[in-house]
Amino acid sequence: MTARKDIAVVTGGLSGIGLAATRALLAEGKTVLVGARRAGSTIQQKALRANLDGYVHAHALDVADPESVTAFVDWAKGFGTPGILVNAAGIYHEHDLIDHPQDLWQATLDINLTGCFHMIRALMPGMQDQGWGRIVSIASTAAHVGAAGYAAYCASKSGLLGLSRATALEGAPHGITSTTISPTWVETEMMEASIRADMARTGKSHEDILTRYRASNPQNALVQADEIAALITFLTSDAARPLTMEDIQVNAASIW
Repeated sequence: MTARKDIAVVTGGLSGIGLAATRALLAEGKTVLVGARRAGSTIQQKALRANLDGYVHAHALDVADPESVTAFVDWAKGFGTPGILVNAAGIYHEHDLIDHPQDLWQATLDINLTGCFHMIRALMPGMQDQGWGRIVSIASTAAHVGAAGYAAYCASKSGLLGLSRATALEGAPHGITSTTISPTWVETEMMEASIRADMARTGKSHEDILTRYRASNPQNALVQADEIAALITFLTSDAARPLTMEDIQVNAASIW
């Protein structure tokens, strides 16, 4: 079974950028297959379908676990082999480097970097058979700059840029593109978790910290998940054929 342009896989598709990408791809008429660790819950699946219009389906997926990836891809192929992959699953932990817990370091790399490798490796053969594919992975401005307390996150997102470039080169003869998007702060649940951590550390109010985040770029406005999703829909279209091996920074004129 060969890859179809109308079937998209979105990892981490229950929240944040992943959910926004799911919504945007559904609006383009795609069948969207959502993978997330929480997606094994029938309650989550019903809520997803109730809140979104279109052909959306969900299945449990832990991108860090090769067996979970295999099970998800086998399930996904029941709808037809996906021609679009959006790697949006990701985590972050704030911790100083010198006493960084090994398990948190490994978990960050396993999900943010190795998880993308697992998904690309599993879905790329179907794209090659068809001679068409679109792979978009969510990186970060943290891939380009360092940040104290974010060593694992910075390392994982930097590695993702290299993985995507290698994928682009291997995919190019088969009509497959591979790009990354590197946003600055995006107003999502992940950013909210960072705000809460800042509140606990500094004693400042939610509004004070949110104001500081907004002021971190000259636009004085946070990037929205729907804005990233709009870029994803373009990068997964036929019109984006020559745009590959590229990282697009959505930074509101500021590097993180």
